[in-house]
Amino acid sequence: MTIHTPVPMPPSDLRLPRHCSFEADDWHILARHWYPVARCEDVHEKGLVAARLLDEPLVVYRSGHEIVVAKDICPHRGVPLTKGSNEDGSGVACSYHGLRFGGAGKCVHVPAHPDNKIPAKFNLATYPVALRYGLVWTCLRPSASSDGPTIPEMAGWDEQGFQRIVCPWIDVLGFAGRQIEGFLDVAHFGFVHADTFGDPDNVVVPPYDVCTTLSGFDAIYDSTVANYPIGNVGRDRPGFLWRRHFKVHLPFVATLEVRYPEDGRLVIMNAASPASARVTRLFCPMARNFDTDLPVQDVYDFNRRVFEEDKHIVESQMPEHLPLDPTLEAHIPADRSSIAYRRGLKGMGLGQFFVA
Repeated sequence: MTIHTPVPMPPSDLRLPRHCSFEADDWHILARHWYPVARCEDVHEKGLVAARLLDEPLVVYRSGHEIVVAKDICPHRGVPLTKGSNEDGSGVACSYHGLRFGGAGKCVHVPAHPDNKIPAKFNLATYPVALRYGLVWTCLRPSASSDGPTIPEMAGWDEQGFQRIVCPWIDVLGFAGRQIEGFLDVAHFGFVHADTFGDPDNVVVPPYDVCTTLSGFDAIYDSTVANYPIGNVGRDRPGFLWRRHFKVHLPFVATLEVRYPEDGRLVIMNAASPASARVTRLFCPMARNFDTDLPVQDVYDFNRRVFEEDKHIVESQMPEHLPLDPTLEAHIPADRSSIAYRRGLKGMGLGQFFVA
């Protein structure tokens, strides 16, 4: 994991973002965790990527070989840096007065006064950067302690024989907790995903167990519902049990490892990055040790269809936030992972906002 240390932020920058959609206490809890804000391949040598995390507008850019994540605002006159440019790949230039910012967010050039010493107050407020699973991760309020929140582990990604794929992100107009809960749900396949991989004639959910871990919980679920797309000859495996192993890393990341026939393994990371309380940018790196010769675009296209099916449901759920009080909604035995997830969020100290 590559990590770049941020420029320290003054106390005035520890306030909540403007128009914050989170309760203050919840925001400060969530801001201590790591989230992806861009795919590495989307941060082109001469480009800029606009992102938003917990209502904080961000700019992601390259300065040489370094990727920088900073507040999307020029400290001179407050113009968003994403309106600027990175024409030579050395950093971002503001569109208003041409101030240029390079590695670590340092202001390196003021065109109106090229020979003057540049005060430190012209440097950008930056955040730590970690590059993992083809994604750019950051944390708005990193912990000074070595035992603070970490980036989740993903099986398969660094294993020999596995193909690594990073699907294009998708925005979901809903709360990250709702999106993660839908990813964990094992009872919706035959209804929501009937056009992609679900089986409307196989919707009974066998009993499964949930085990608490240091970062969240694990859930292992065996069933005869195939994980191949509808029409794929690999679906016809009478008696084969498809094992789905979910690993939840609170608050908004989960991985799913699916066991395929002939020792095939597919690992999917569902990283729900909360742009706000009502918008989630979903990142999905994958690793697999089978069908590695097939076009990656086919993987993109199929998973986009699955994401769109889930997106349609999440965007229609009411309440739009995730109720942590178990008495506010009805539950069935298949909801064991959902109930464990809500308990985990509540155990983090998250409060009224999630009750809606």
